Amino acid sequence: MKLTVLIIGCGDIGITLGRELLSEGHRVIGMRRQADALQGSGIEPLALDLNDLEGASASALPQADYVVYTVSADRFEESAYQSAYPEGMKRVLGVLEQHKTPPRRIFFVSSTSVYGQQEGEVVNEASPTESTSFSGNLMCEAEQALLNHSLPGTVVRFSGIYGPGRDRLIHQAAEGRIAAVTPVIYSNRIHRDDCTGILAHLIRYQENGNPLAELYLGSDCEPVTMHNVMAWLAKQLKVESTETMQSPLRRRTSKRCDNSRIRETGYEFRYPSYKEGYAQVLKEGGFLPTQA
Repeated sequence: MKLTVLIIGCGDIGITLGRELLSEGHRVIGMRRQADALQGSGIEPLALDLNDLEGASASALPQADYVVYTVSADRFEESAYQSAYPEGMKRVLGVLEQHKTPPRRIFFVSSTSVYGQQEGEVVNEASPTESTSFSGNLMCEAEQALLNHSLPGTVVRFSGIYGPGRDRLIHQAAEGRIAAVTPVIYSNRIHRDDCTGILAHLIRYQENGNPLAELYLGSDCEPVTMHNVMAWLAKQLKVESTETMQSPLRRRTSKRCDNSRIRETGYEFRYPSYKEGYAQVLKEGGFLPTQA
């Protein structure tokens, strides 16, 4: 059956997801402030700012079978996160609840920054969220706005997303920089294409008559220390690490994400660990040294 999917905040994740859904024969509408970036993608553009939805009527957003909320804050400031996440989510819900035929499900792309664990604990969907950052707390507030609403919703918490164009660690490793061995900081990662793969999979999963949980952790199958990730990258790049990156004064979170729940739905990771994923980014991005 051909579905209509509305992607709110249709940036890198949204466009990649949209292309996957289009390849399956679905209709995709992408909402963003500047819709020019959607030209040529096959995604129907909807130029709209979340702030324009304040008190808006049902006609402000098109009818859709599924809605994916994948908004990014435009800067790392509390006011920007407040606007993009809890306030934006509530405005969208206020419009969608007026539709005669409401969406079958709304997905919110959240983050594992909602966890505040610091000692390498294993976390899953049942673990407490005790973030010490405004970003994590505001993500939690947006999650609850969706899950407490009468419309059906599912939150997917993605860990550190990397992939084409998301190559900060590669550049740092190429410069000879490496994370310290101690304190041990665990890094949880997921390739962009697995983010979109999970979202498309969950839509198919519900369409096939399976019940969805309210919450899934989206992270690959191998939590690893930041030091080991960067050491592996340096080896691939044939670079000697000469500078140890100092940990920030206020200690970062350190946790190990358990992705059992999403795997139990039958999702198979395209890039099960950082090695497969970064190998793809290194190759496709032209980072690898040429052979002599």
